[in-house]
Amino acid sequence: MSVTVVLGAQWGDEGKGKLVDILSADFDICARCAGGNNAGHTIVVPMGPEKIEKTFAFHLLPSGLVNPTCTGIIGSGVVVHVPSFFAELDALQEQGLDCTGRLFISDRTHLVFDFHQIVDGLKEVELGGSSIGTTKKGIGPAYSSKASRSGLRVHHLFDHDTFAQKFRKLVENRFKRYGYFEYDTEGEIVRYQKLADRLKPYVIDSVVYIHKALSEGKKVLVEGANALMLDIDFGTYPFVTSSSTTIGGVCTGLGIPPKKIGTTIGVIKAYTTRVGGGPFPTEQLNDIGTHFQEVGHEYGTTTGRRRRCGWLDLVVMKHSCLINGYDTLNLTKLDILDDLDEIKVAVKYLIDGKEISGFPADLEELAKVEVVYVTLPGWKKSIAKARTIEELPENCQKYIGFIEEFLGVRIEWIGVGPGRESMVKKQGKAVE
Repeated sequence: MSVTVVLGAQWGDEGKGKLVDILSADFDICARCAGGNNAGHTIVVPMGPEKIEKTFAFHLLPSGLVNPTCTGIIGSGVVVHVPSFFAELDALQEQGLDCTGRLFISDRTHLVFDFHQIVDGLKEVELGGSSIGTTKKGIGPAYSSKASRSGLRVHHLFDHDTFAQKFRKLVENRFKRYGYFEYDTEGEIVRYQKLADRLKPYVIDSVVYIHKALSEGKKVLVEGANALMLDIDFGTYPFVTSSSTTIGGVCTGLGIPPKKIGTTIGVIKAYTTRVGGGPFPTEQLNDIGTHFQEVGHEYGTTTGRRRRCGWLDLVVMKHSCLINGYDTLNLTKLDILDDLDEIKVAVKYLIDGKEISGFPADLEELAKVEVVYVTLPGWKKSIAKARTIEELPENCQKYIGFIEEFLGVRIEWIGVGPGRESMVKKQGKAVE
């Protein structure tokens, strides 16, 4: 089983890209399976003979591309805005990251158009005050087109007449739904004819490509987008994304059967963040929340939006572990807790004084929960230079051990800073 999967375990922004970057040095392929350029990964890596640190912002392209021996694949479950694809690629190339001959896109991938982005804003207005928190990148409307079987896929670009006919019909249907909005339909058709010529060398049958690679003994790393609590089925619906962000989305988004998946790693931040609307039981609208925002630099890679912050919620994580079945966890941004006197961890939800099982589907019920916390002592010491578990303060190790014991999953990777080198790899069993 040569497929390893990295998935977000909370509401996204856990730092998946950093682990993917580290792991991809040992993998032949790094593949995206869902989402679009609404995802954001920031990676800090030393480049060149002088090892000068550079920061790369990934949105659509697989983060594994930072490693020159790793091939990036955008799978069929992703939705792609082609102009953004090239804008991101060009920016990476300008920073010295050569992706020539090692970046491919599935011919089955659905396309995001500028009118999808316009519709994204119109849908938010339609909701009144109940903003979902969309990035306005057109991701949801593109998945809607896909689900309604009216979407256009990458392979459609290469039959210009058919593409033009289908595109006009798709735009007209949006005018009927939302009323006329300013949009140059014919100009877009011409634009995409040119984009199709540039895109063609990147297009492959990704199912054939990945399975051929697996049959040759090559290793595939799957980079999840968003996270479990933003999943269309198992997240805090409707404050979710429009795709399957779970382990199931890996299979449907890449055409990989479950038996090919060997290891699943969940990425969990040492506290909790989310963006946009929706319930957030452990949110801290106080000095603690501000500490997480400012010390943790909690601003979106894609949007620049300030993230909402709160204590680590192990009720959410139990839900996440049940669905994705993580083999190990990557605990990130643990250093952001360095200066705290005490640290709270949510361990159960009560309604009318009674503990509820699982994570509620009904958001009205979720709004009523009383959160029960366990308070742990802080360590009041910088862990930024730690490179082994033994170098972490005793109370820090106890925090890690508490999470492991509660979830029954080993924490294998521990992030203690933003750089590639700022990662502790813990060997053996869970902390005792």
